[in-house]
Amino acid sequence: MDVNAPQKGGRQLLTWKKRGWRMLLIPAFVLTIYAVLFAVTPDKAGKALESSGIIFLHLAGPMGLVFTLMVLMNLFLKPAHIVKFLGKGSGIRGIALSAAAGIISMGPIYAWYPLLNELRKKGAAYSFIAIFLGNRAVKPFLLPIMISYFGWMYAGILTLFTITGALAAGYLVGALVKE
Repeated sequence: MDVNAPQKGGRQLLTWKKRGWRMLLIPAFVLTIYAVLFAVTPDKAGKALESSGIIFLHLAGPMGLVFTLMVLMNLFLKPAHIVKFLGKGSGIRGIALSAAAGIISMGPIYAWYPLLNELRKKGAAYSFIAIFLGNRAVKPFLLPIMISYFGWMYAGILTLFTITGALAAGYLVGALVKE
């Protein structure tokens, strides 16, 4: 047995190190651009950095919440649970759960993508992810405002069509996208 031969764990560590360096390229590039801008126009670069900081602070909350949910999900939810509730054979329970979760979900939609990707990897069907994403357009706390501007009839019909459209999109995605 060759002592210097890489073991399975060693190969994974080497791959992680290569990927880790690549992941640092974009932040290093951005920092280099800021350094050049600070040398050329410090006042404009300062304003740009301040704007970037504000955007980062706005994103930190939702992203932190989603990553916390991902950690908790990885700790407590096993793939068998996901398949039971959101897998291909979960039926009406999966439809209702994904629709309700989409309706009550908060924050920017892109913050949910990593969590939905984790659910997908653990066995959630594409159709239920599509239903979740489609039902994000229905916001119960905004319904009174919509009703005050447009009336009950309009708000009710639009909400019904939005939920129905999300269900139809979920069905079509499930039929067209291979698992």
